[in-house]
Amino acid sequence: MATLGMSEADRVALDGFKRDVVDPSMTSLVIAYFTATWCGPCKQLSPIIEKVAADYAAKGVLLVKIDVDTNKAIAAQFRVQSVPTVYAVFQGQLVADLTPARTEAAFKKTLDQILAKLPVQGETQSLEAEIEPLIAMGEKVLADGDAPRALSIFQQIFEMAPDNGDVLSGLARSLIAAGMLDEARDLLGSLPDTMAKLPPVARARAALELANVAPADAETSALEARVAANPDDHEACYELAGALMAQDRDRAADLLLGSIARDRTWNEGAARARLLQLMEVVGIADPWVSALRRRLSAVLFT
Repeated sequence: MATLGMSEADRVALDGFKRDVVDPSMTSLVIAYFTATWCGPCKQLSPIIEKVAADYAAKGVLLVKIDVDTNKAIAAQFRVQSVPTVYAVFQGQLVADLTPARTEAAFKKTLDQILAKLPVQGETQSLEAEIEPLIAMGEKVLADGDAPRALSIFQQIFEMAPDNGDVLSGLARSLIAAGMLDEARDLLGSLPDTMAKLPPVARARAALELANVAPADAETSALEARVAANPDDHEACYELAGALMAQDRDRAADLLLGSIARDRTWNEGAARARLLQLMEVVGIADPWVSALRRRLSAVLFT
């Protein structure tokens, strides 16, 4: 900021701005809130913006109030023409104008968008970086079939980050793999709506639904006999695929793909719906799912 021609008072104010806004913005997202004691709209906005800043403090968001009457030089530098004016500052640069936001929801939506794009360093981000390799380890152990060890890993991570969607999903799916369906159902049923709608949690819910369809000790001999006698028995293929999902996903997928190829409209597309559910449980990013999606596309569009 330019300092030429400034009074001593303005220079002091500028030093304070550097200390309170610019320096913290090197790692934090600073909300520079230009206000005034005589400003009516500011009195209405202040409780909202203060609450949002408190809610986002762990994410590296810092609120700094700037009185335009006692910081005229700073207000002039930012071309503040009216109050309230609200800017987001990161690494010394103005990155967003938050002034149009007037509700808690609007502020949070905008902050979420900004935080998703910038390398802000807060407690939440630090914790996420710390647990990311632990989640990966737990997922690998779970994929390898060691449900008790995966459960132990995710229980420990859950103590560190109980509101993390990936952790909740891993814990629930570990409970399911360990045969603890009631515990998984209680865990997923206790989540608030905001958590329940997260994609990783939806993946765990799909896993629970499949577990209810396909218990690990499901008897399949009768269904195998029906399919062998009549490959066009869609109901038998569907039920057998459901029973096999927990122990032989390749065979389950083959059965469902075969049913879809013969009659994709059977039971209002039930085979395709179950196949998509299986893919969701395994995980969209999994190479097995990518290959299966290509096979499904070949069946549907050729």
